[in-house]
Amino acid sequence: MVHALLKPLTEDEYLAAEFTADVKHEFLYGTVHAMAGGSANHNRIAGNLYARLLAVSGDACQPFISDMKLRLDAGSLFYYPDVMLVCDPRDNEPYFKTSPCMVAEVLSPSTQLTDRREKWAAYQKLPSLREYLLIAQDRPYAELYKRVNLRQWGMTVLEAGDTLELECVDLTLPVQELYRGVDLSKPA
Repeated sequence: MVHALLKPLTEDEYLAAEFTADVKHEFLYGTVHAMAGGSANHNRIAGNLYARLLAVSGDACQPFISDMKLRLDAGSLFYYPDVMLVCDPRDNEPYFKTSPCMVAEVLSPSTQLTDRREKWAAYQKLPSLREYLLIAQDRPYAELYKRVNLRQWGMTVLEAGDTLELECVDLTLPVQELYRGVDLSKPA
């Protein structure tokens, strides 16, 4: 049996490799994990949220969609959130962000446990984060987590007929608008 030793990558090595990579990779403590492409529903939902954030954010905040990395844990973690909103003018790195006030993930069968556990645990450590939104792609359903204080979060379940209200930016959006153009009859 042959064993190969894999040397963990540094943050700089990851960023250099990612800059020229054909496929996006998330970075977890020295290892990289290729990301699969999303479904049409996944893409449409993230796009609908991004478009609304872009329309209301003005100059004070910048929304980003899935090609922008989020740097966490002093560079030990890099994720590609589906959508994030950055309102800190000091967060001006061109290839990653560090201080989002809102992060949204569209749930996929293959990633929802990671979004709910691993990423959520990491995101909660961001002092800037005030809202975390998980959006289902198979039915009108979302979970909005809002920071209550440094250690506590509240959660609101949103379904068809409900209205999403974000505090980072003045956005009030019927949940159904997240699903504009989405074919819910097709599996996620």
